[in-house]
Amino acid sequence: MLIHSASQLITLAGAPQRGRELGRLGIIPNGAILIHAGMIVEIGTTLNLLNKYPDEERLDADGMAVLPGFVDAHTHLVWAGDRAAEFEMRLQGKSYMEIMAAGGGIASTVKATRSADHESLLHETRARARAMFASGTTTAEAKTGYGLELKTELSQMDVLLQLDHEGPLEVVPTFLGAHAIPTEFARREDAYTKLVCAEMLPALKEWWSRKAANKPLPFVDVFCEKGAFNLEQTRQVLTAAKALGYPLKAHVDEFENLGGASLACELGAASVDHVVKTSAAEIQLLGKSDTAVVSLPCTPFGLSDPHYTPAKDLLSADAILALATDLNPGTAWCESMQFAIALACRYLQLTPAQALAAATINSAYAIGRSATIGSLEAGKQADLLILSVEDYRHLAYRFGGNLVGKVIKKGSLYPQ
Repeated sequence: MLIHSASQLITLAGAPQRGRELGRLGIIPNGAILIHAGMIVEIGTTLNLLNKYPDEERLDADGMAVLPGFVDAHTHLVWAGDRAAEFEMRLQGKSYMEIMAAGGGIASTVKATRSADHESLLHETRARARAMFASGTTTAEAKTGYGLELKTELSQMDVLLQLDHEGPLEVVPTFLGAHAIPTEFARREDAYTKLVCAEMLPALKEWWSRKAANKPLPFVDVFCEKGAFNLEQTRQVLTAAKALGYPLKAHVDEFENLGGASLACELGAASVDHVVKTSAAEIQLLGKSDTAVVSLPCTPFGLSDPHYTPAKDLLSADAILALATDLNPGTAWCESMQFAIALACRYLQLTPAQALAAATINSAYAIGRSATIGSLEAGKQADLLILSVEDYRHLAYRFGGNLVGKVIKKGSLYPQ
C-alpha cells in the first residue's frame, strides 16, 4: 500500500545515533511511504509518490504523524503472578534489596513461574505482549530469568518462541538464567554460577538447535549487582556464553558500581542496561565502544528512586543511548514505550527528538536489529505507526494514554 498525507513522516534514516548526534529525525513534511510484501520500497513526499504510483492501494494518514514502530530493548515479558504486596512494602519503607534478601523480589516470581503450567504462563504473557503492541511496540527483547533452573528457563524460552511465531509482536529472546541466586543455592553463589556455565548454557544451545535452528542464538544476560552476581561470576557466565557463540548483554550499575560496564565492553556485549551508578571512567569507555547503553527510566520511577541513567554525561561521551521499559512484575509493570519516552524527557532531560531516536533506531541497534528495523528506509521491514496526533512531540508532552492510532507490522495493518 501507499501511505500518504502524513503531517510528519519521521524516517530516522541512517546509522544508530551516537552522542550529541542523537535526535536526528529526518522528517519529511506531507510525507508518504510505499510498502510491498512487508518491506519498505520507497519514501518521499505525498505529491511525488502519488504521481509516481497512481494505481497503488492507498491509506490516508489524514495529516497525522507517521514514525517507525517502537523497539523495546529490555523486557522481562514472561512470568507468572504479581508482586503487588511488595509494592505496598516499599511504600512502608522496605528497600528493593531488603525485600529480595527476605525471600521476596525475584525469588517470589520464580516460585510462581516454576509452578505455572505452559498454558497459563502463555496466557499471562500473551496479554502483556498484546498490550505492548497496542501501545506501538512492534519489536521487543524479552528475557527468561524467572526459572533459575533449566526446566523452567526453557519453558519460558518456549513461550517466547511461541509468541514470536504467533505475532504480531516480534520477540527477540534473551536467556537470563543468571538473574538471581535461587533459594536452593543460598550462600552457594559460585556453585550456581558453575551450573549456569557448565550445564544450562550448553543445554540451551542444544535445545535451540532442535526448536529454533532457523533463528540466531538468543542473547545471554547477567544481573551484575550486589546481592546477585559479582564481577567475577559475571565474567564467568559471559565468557562461557561467548565461547558457545551467544551474543551478550548485561544488567549493570542499577544500585552499585561493580565494574560490569567495563567487562561488557571488553567482551563486546551488544548492550549494558540500567547504567545508573556507572563511574565517570566507564562512561568515557562506553562512549568509545560499540556497546549500547539501554536506559530504563520506568524502573527508578517504579521504585521512587531519584537516581536515573546519567544521559547527558553519556551523550557528552559519545555513547549510543537507547530506551526500554524494563517491563517486569517487581519494579516496572509498564508495557508502554510512550511512557518511557515521557519519563526520559523529564528525568533524563532528553528532548522529544532524542527520546524518540533512542526508542527506535538506537534500541534496534541495542538488540542487533538496526539493519532491518528501527527506521523508515527502503529495504527495511515495514514496521510503522500512524499516530492520532499531528506532531510527534505529543509522545513526550502527554502521558498516561495511547497516542497510537494504527500499527503496521511487516506491512500488515492493525487498527486500534
